[in-house]
Amino acid sequence: MSHVIRRDGESFEALFRRFKKSVQEDRLRSEMKKRRFFEKPSQTRKRKAAAKLRKSRRTTRKMQRQGF
Repeated sequence: MSHVIRRDGESFEALFRRFKKSVQEDRLRSEMKKRRFFEKPSQTRKRKAAAKLRKSRRTTRKMQRQGF
């Protein structure tokens, strides 16, 4: 769980900005979105396979641009 300690003379806005940044660095929000609904194991496999395919295509395009 992310938490921040208020510094001397720090405004609420600055404190809130630091808190949002720490939450983002902890990837807490993306984890919450992912766990919001149950995902069947087959859906998880499909999602991961699609991500792997996207990454492979991106790498292939990058290599072709460089002339390999």
